[in-house]
Amino acid sequence: MRRRHHRVHGRSWEVEKFNVKCPGKFDLIYNFACPASPPRYQELPVETVLTSTVGLANILHLARTHSSTVVHASTSEIYGDPIVSPQPETYRGNVNPYGPRACYDEGKRAAEALCYDYLHKYGVDVRVVRIFNTYGPHMDAEDGRVITNFIMQALKGEPFTIYGHGQQTRSFCYVDDLIHGIVMMAGLKKNPGTPINLGNPKDFTIKDLVEIINALIKPGTSPRLHSCPMPKDDPSQRKPDITLAKQLFDWSPKTSLAEGLSKTIEYFRDFSI
Repeated sequence: MRRRHHRVHGRSWEVEKFNVKCPGKFDLIYNFACPASPPRYQELPVETVLTSTVGLANILHLARTHSSTVVHASTSEIYGDPIVSPQPETYRGNVNPYGPRACYDEGKRAAEALCYDYLHKYGVDVRVVRIFNTYGPHMDAEDGRVITNFIMQALKGEPFTIYGHGQQTRSFCYVDDLIHGIVMMAGLKKNPGTPINLGNPKDFTIKDLVEIINALIKPGTSPRLHSCPMPKDDPSQRKPDITLAKQLFDWSPKTSLAEGLSKTIEYFRDFSI
């Protein structure tokens, strides 16, 4: 680790630069380093902010050194609790910077600012994908996200835990579709110069999701519900505008929610045996 001291307006401040020694040259870097599960990042709030900012700064420094392209994973959470639906990339969001979700939401917003600065000041080819709710096999069964929560509760015969009245809306993109979009973003010949939404534009209420998962796991039965108070700053709606992704690289999700859930449930049936 090398330390450099600088003086700004008569005050001394210190920058720590980490020299990462990596063999060979990197043409393309995918930066997905950050917990995305609310329980996980709320357990590690400081580490989450630092991963999103200091960690990314190190990646961008490395990319500048190697003249690499970077695809950076941002998130729909930069929109906060939106008052615009669907959310286009031009929407600036409605985010609480001082709350339990801020470590993730604001960490990702600061990360996008770093991407902008490295692109425009240093010419680093960094591309930003704003990822909306994604699901599929091999998820962590205890990561606290709604699809895994509901599948595991249904498989165990437990009631579905919903928050508030279950009228929050979410859009769910199957993992194969998301990966396809990310790779297409990386393959663009020219940097788009803007973050790009990747997600499924079809939205469902949480109660809709309960009905669908219950019908797939326990057909012919009525779901039992356990209601809890709404978590602080939990967004009331999520619905991506994917017009730019369609225009730039002809991307849109192909997997229906029922098809994707069936594959995911099959994985968790085997997982829970």
